[in-house]
Amino acid sequence: MVVTLWVVLPYVAVVSCVIGHVWRYRLDGFLGCLYGPHVDLAQRFGIRALRVGMPTVAAMRVVEMVVSGPHSRPGPGIRIVLEATQLVAVPLTIIGAVLVLIPPLIAADGRARVTPLDRMTMPLLVAALVSAVLVTFDANSSDVHYRTAETLFTWARSLVTLHPDPQVMRHAPLIYQARGLVLVLIIAVWPYTRLAGVLAVPALRVLRQFENGSAERYPSAPIV
Repeated sequence: MVVTLWVVLPYVAVVSCVIGHVWRYRLDGFLGCLYGPHVDLAQRFGIRALRVGMPTVAAMRVVEMVVSGPHSRPGPGIRIVLEATQLVAVPLTIIGAVLVLIPPLIAADGRARVTPLDRMTMPLLVAALVSAVLVTFDANSSDVHYRTAETLFTWARSLVTLHPDPQVMRHAPLIYQARGLVLVLIIAVWPYTRLAGVLAVPALRVLRQFENGSAERYPSAPIV
């Protein structure tokens, strides 16, 4: 069970995320739920807020994981920058998710476009943000005994380096285990939700611009 929860499920979630993005790209190019006559100005603002807030929050967590020690928090200077950035990025993420997800859930003409995974998205994002606050302000953590570094960060680094260490999560407090599973579930279902295009569409635009620029600089040889 320990290996299933903390090794098999994370890798399955990553595979699901990759396959899901390919499927969505072939299905509608990620545009089905983000654009069109059913999207009003508030939702467009929500999309922009998510595009700024969500990558920033994720980037700050990655930076914290990289600069934290095996048992300690980041240094005071880096910590101030991380916390100040997240004070702006977290509200943006929440506002963006509310503006994008809530209107289709309550609009009579939009219910046909809402899937069960769309209904799960908001509770999952709230659980991720709440659990982040709880582990950050854990009373049992200290600068030299940082439980997030000893559990979640150690586990995540072991997965990335392909040397999984599930035992650190087996003995982790319940809130840390819950946060880990919530993040795994978000990764697994993300490409199948209406929020998938929030990050995918800008990335596709940059890729197409790069491909068009390369084609102009290096035109194909004529066929003989």
